[in-house]
Amino acid sequence: MDTFTKIGIIETVVEKTELTRREATEAIEVAIEIMKEQLEKGAPVLISGFGKWKARAKVARRGRNPQTGDEITITQRRVITFSLSNILRSKLGA
Repeated sequence: MDTFTKIGIIETVVEKTELTRREATEAIEVAIEIMKEQLEKGAPVLISGFGKWKARAKVARRGRNPQTGDEITITQRRVITFSLSNILRSKLGA
């Protein structure tokens, strides 16, 4: 199974709508940029029937370098988590 990419999404939008490739590209790019901005602010992004993206803080913790076995400190960081909507979960049989 091939990965469905941003280009694939744009091509599908062009096929299913009357938008030109340029208009579809701009619409998808703007939507992705809005989602990124909201996640950077710490606001969750919810697409009804699809799922929810949420930025979450991970605290610093101790870890181990798997190549050398040396103990290291893994710095704190923010990660993005995704939760499926119940509608999509049932369609996927997950």
